[in-house]
Amino acid sequence: MSKIQARQRPIGYLSERLLVVWDLAIIALVAINLALLLFDSLYLVGPLNDAFEAVLPRAHAAYQTHIREHFVEIDLGFVAIFLLDVLLGWAIAIAQRRYTRWFFYPFVHWYDVLGCIPLAGFRLLRVLRVISLMVRLQRLGVIDITRWPLYRFYRTYYGVVMEEISDRVALNLLSDLQSEIRDSEQFTQRVSQEVIQPRKQALVEEIAGRLERTVDKSYAENHHEIHRYVSALVSRTVEENAELKRLRRLPMGDALAESLERSLTDVASRVVHEAIDGLRSPSFHTLLSELVGSGIDAWLHVDAKTDRVTQQVMIDVIELLKEQVAVQRWKSELSPDRDAASSPGASLDTLREARHTETASAATRASAPGRQ
Repeated sequence: MSKIQARQRPIGYLSERLLVVWDLAIIALVAINLALLLFDSLYLVGPLNDAFEAVLPRAHAAYQTHIREHFVEIDLGFVAIFLLDVLLGWAIAIAQRRYTRWFFYPFVHWYDVLGCIPLAGFRLLRVLRVISLMVRLQRLGVIDITRWPLYRFYRTYYGVVMEEISDRVALNLLSDLQSEIRDSEQFTQRVSQEVIQPRKQALVEEIAGRLERTVDKSYAENHHEIHRYVSALVSRTVEENAELKRLRRLPMGDALAESLERSLTDVASRVVHEAIDGLRSPSFHTLLSELVGSGIDAWLHVDAKTDRVTQQVMIDVIELLKEQVAVQRWKSELSPDRDAASSPGASLDTLREARHTETASAATRASAPGRQ
């Protein structure tokens, strides 16, 4: 809950219905008042006034006599009702403890307060009063704005406009990021020293742990297949050994060869099993961590060629992001049966051409002596 809003006291069903009726009446009065203000503004335009008098002379005279000459008094009557609505809403907010301080209401509903000022610039704020009341009625379930064609039209094209604006902003930001990476001389080195190097130990521990878990899990799931493979390998080696072939020609040589084969198979299987069990030992963890650490050190070594390759990879990745951002999703939402080629098509072709141009220019600059 925000610092302005507090826990609101519930109101009764009858009180809520009365407030709904009051809100509907205020909406009707605001609509009448705004229509009167619009008509009076048009009435003050000379050509429109003359046309009105020519077409409807009696209505023109009646309006001039009964409304135009008393327009200020009529508007003050509306203002009095609107001011009463503000005071009533303020009192209800205090009774319900809607805000943490009793004087927060006029600041939260500033448009209602300023709309009560009978000046031309402030009268337009009364439109916001209508919108706020309609939102309240929507929240109470009295009306359903989402079913109105005007609301659907607004939501559809509001989404289109916001998507186009956000896409253009994102594309400009990504293009600027590509330029920064391309023009930076030590970007890759800074990434290595300031981002990866401080987290090297955590990366080593994570990679070594994952390797250990992967080997252990793979052996647990496939140890029968591994033992069968070791047995087949020992058997094939024994059969191809010339000394054992001569041993089989001796009396009881077959029995000795088979016994020797079983022994070798058992020894080889035990060696594999003990080697896998040894992966859980602290010494193997230390050895694996050192190997991973050495690999990370070699990976973090940056030279001119590595810097160019890394920069180009990052630029290409950002280019893919730009292509994804450039896809106009609202087209598929407005016309689901549209051919897929018409959605990302023309804009992506332009981006791909720009990407190839940027890649070629980057390669030319990288091969120049000044960039080396």
